[in-house]
Amino acid sequence: MTTFEEATRWSLWFLVAGLVLSIGLLAFGDAGADPFDRFVVHLALLVAFGLALTEVLAPIALDAVYPSLRGAVKGWAGTATTVILVTGVVALVTLASSAALRYQPSAQFLQLLSALDIAWAAAAAHVGARRAWGPAAGRAAGVFIGVFCIWSIWNYVDTVGFAPDGGWQLIGDELMRLVIPYDMVAAVIALALVYIGVRRSTGQPIEQPSDQS
Repeated sequence: MTTFEEATRWSLWFLVAGLVLSIGLLAFGDAGADPFDRFVVHLALLVAFGLALTEVLAPIALDAVYPSLRGAVKGWAGTATTVILVTGVVALVTLASSAALRYQPSAQFLQLLSALDIAWAAAAAHVGARRAWGPAAGRAAGVFIGVFCIWSIWNYVDTVGFAPDGGWQLIGDELMRLVIPYDMVAAVIALALVYIGVRRSTGQPIEQPSDQS
């Protein structure tokens, strides 16, 4: 079994587990007009689910997802594959669990956007930091990004609230003020960690010395 096949197998196992657990959420009944607590806890669980899958896939990505590749290309390809698998599984589980929790369609869409945004950044940060400094650093980076982004979504829904029917109350100015800047910071941190991790794992210096004397 190749490492890519192993990564796919683990992703399918997590997907099946997530879908089965989503069925149990039907017992919670209708989300109501103010799903704030349910929404935030649900998002935190989705992020934890994505981080758990990342923890399993990260060593596989570091090993050799694409044995034919070498150097930095191999590092970026392995990281990208991990991010894509994690994000895809989280997306499907988010759709199923959001429907089971009976959010309004617009609230389901907000949850999907939030979960995907956090999943890719946390997974990338985890793999990048793991490449650079080891497993503990990877876990810490992934959790930091996850908590940081959950906080920004919590702050938005706490400030703006939900629509009268429990749907997403979209206020562009507040979204630009309370969410987008933090998402951009998380993305920059995640990509920077991937860059550093790939450079360190391939033995390349982070900064090239100047030729000028």
